[in-house]
Amino acid sequence: MDIRTFENHLKNQLLPFWNRMEDVENGGFYGYANESGVPDKNSIKSCILNSRILWFYSASYNLLKENDLLEKAKHAFSFLQNHFYDSRYQGVFWSVEADGTPVDTTKHTYNQAFAIYALSEYYKASHNKEALHLAYSLYYTIEEKCRDEEGYFEAFSRDYVPVSNEKLSENGVIAQRTMNTLLHVMEAYTELYRADKFFKVGDSVREILRIFKSKIYNSDKGICEVFFDKEYRSLISLESYGHDIEASWLIDRACEALGDKAYYEEMLPVIEGLAKGAYDNGLDMNNHAMNNECENGNVSAKKIWWVQAEAVTGFYNAYQLNPEKSLYKDMSEQIWDYIQNFVIDKNTGEWVEDVEPDNHIKSGQALVHPWKCPYHNGRMCIEMINRLAS
Repeated sequence: MDIRTFENHLKNQLLPFWNRMEDVENGGFYGYANESGVPDKNSIKSCILNSRILWFYSASYNLLKENDLLEKAKHAFSFLQNHFYDSRYQGVFWSVEADGTPVDTTKHTYNQAFAIYALSEYYKASHNKEALHLAYSLYYTIEEKCRDEEGYFEAFSRDYVPVSNEKLSENGVIAQRTMNTLLHVMEAYTELYRADKFFKVGDSVREILRIFKSKIYNSDKGICEVFFDKEYRSLISLESYGHDIEASWLIDRACEALGDKAYYEEMLPVIEGLAKGAYDNGLDMNNHAMNNECENGNVSAKKIWWVQAEAVTGFYNAYQLNPEKSLYKDMSEQIWDYIQNFVIDKNTGEWVEDVEPDNHIKSGQALVHPWKCPYHNGRMCIEMINRLAS
């Protein structure tokens, strides 16, 4: 696998595309761009998108040490701090108008987590104590207002009254707890712990890992169950291949950050089981790409952009854990080839959101929207550059 292909994609395609999304008039970054990459300058801005952009530029700076990247990160941080953060009730809003006026004041645990993730990376890049303090404010908000003794809940009103979780529920169910939110709270806390090594955050990471092992991971199937009621009863037969391979390497990263060998040995069967399950059940071997999901035995063979990105990183991580299993390395490389052939938009350098099972791309897919961001694909590049360079 050639490190230069990842470097070229990051430096010459992804970064130039997202540079064009900067909103120099109102602050932050545009919240929507059409299939040609033309932004809607009046579009609503989601905090998830802004946080992921903040993370992307911070992490790119930490890799490349180019000052203009840090300036872009500072631009995203300023908008988050001044417009998304709720100084009255704490936490971050779901979305704001182009000028920063709040639109959706819902407080979602998933959204708070991505802000922590981004602020932690920005702190490592900038050493800005305000960013670290804001990350800790959000950490304590989650711990004090978004959970019970058994784990984390999902959606709340502005002042933290529980509300229905439509935003992170799919497939016809409304979940009180989700694997997706738990995964990204773990991811956020891992990065906060890596940034500052505060023992309480480390303890929170350990607790989440225990929940994953005891409540989320299905060892018989090698998958993470997805949607739950309050008592962690699974609500649907659903296998989310992208989340499984992503969870495999993020759990490994969390254990690495803790530096606890005994804990790592305890979680290793989960890490390896998720990678094996994704490989055995989630792949389209004809196209050498990752299918989307399987609901009640019915496979969705669409190739979703972020699923492919996580598969490249996740399978390479599985190979690094077990170098004798070269099939993981081979699949990581083959999926990267698939991405270059079918997923990267040839005109803009950004990725199309999904590819049909016959590799046809439907027209009209926005390149930027609240869930379409430089997080998965940018992170894949950064992870692979670091891994291949070591």
